[in-house]
Amino acid sequence: MEQFIPYLQIAGGLILLTVGGEFIVRGAVGLALLMGISKIIVGLTVVAAGTSAPEFVVSLNAALIGSGDIAMGNVVGSNIANIMLILGAVALFAPIRCSRTMIVRDGGTMLLGTVLFIGLCLFGTIDRWGGVVMLLLIVAIWYFTYQHDKNHPDEATLLHEQEADEVAVAPKGWLWPVIHTAVGVGFLTLGADFLVDGGVVVAREFGVSEAVIGLTLVAVGTSLPELAASMVAAFRGHADVALGNVVGSNLLNLLLIIGGVSLIAPVAVPAQIAGSDMWIMLAVTVLLLLVGYFRRGIGRITGAAFVTAYVAYIWMLFAI
Repeated sequence: MEQFIPYLQIAGGLILLTVGGEFIVRGAVGLALLMGISKIIVGLTVVAAGTSAPEFVVSLNAALIGSGDIAMGNVVGSNIANIMLILGAVALFAPIRCSRTMIVRDGGTMLLGTVLFIGLCLFGTIDRWGGVVMLLLIVAIWYFTYQHDKNHPDEATLLHEQEADEVAVAPKGWLWPVIHTAVGVGFLTLGADFLVDGGVVVAREFGVSEAVIGLTLVAVGTSLPELAASMVAAFRGHADVALGNVVGSNLLNLLLIIGGVSLIAPVAVPAQIAGSDMWIMLAVTVLLLLVGYFRRGIGRITGAAFVTAYVAYIWMLFAI
């Protein structure tokens, strides 16, 4: 029976992270709307931060117990999964329309964050000074994006507002948003403990690196809130919101999560991620921007290609 405990921990962790992510997004958005925060800011920051909460809790937990490889693998793997798996799956269900304005502005900031992250990784360890740089950049991006959306609204502005609308309407009281947030935090914390502990044991049992576990199992698990939110939006006829969810989440994964974690515990960059996976992340990021700009959307054929490429990437990780 004891040999099944790590797998039960992983399964339980995935369930808790998925449910906790949903609770914390709805709770945080509800509280933000009650406080009178504009939908632009809610969509730009609160929704993205809420869907990235599982990645943050898992990465912080992993870094604190000395499993920094899982923390790095989680973030890099989540960004790859968000683009190839989530957008690909949503496009199979309903084609995603891409605004060139959104691709250039928001996609451009995602690319900027990716390049900065890779540049810091080349030092071998992301120390506290690197974390400060990353956090300052995300705050600057949020500030200038909000100022632009407020003074010069465009298609990208509408997308940020739709992200907030997809999650929740303004609640009538404070009770349920507070309960949702508290439950979400509790589930995320417990789920992160289960997933990381179980993942470390399974990695050692099968002789694979913790980085691979982070890139695959943990990354997909922490991306489930994005997948759920994106599929619900597509079901409601708002598949375009999936693109905003992914771009915002990917930017936060790199700058806010790794930036915040590195302030608490410097994060070493595993050789495998430095040698290949962070470059794959850069490649799929550029691919998304090129497809979005020149094709102005992600159709079903492209979505199928994305999902197929992701499956091949996972196979490659375990085959090598």
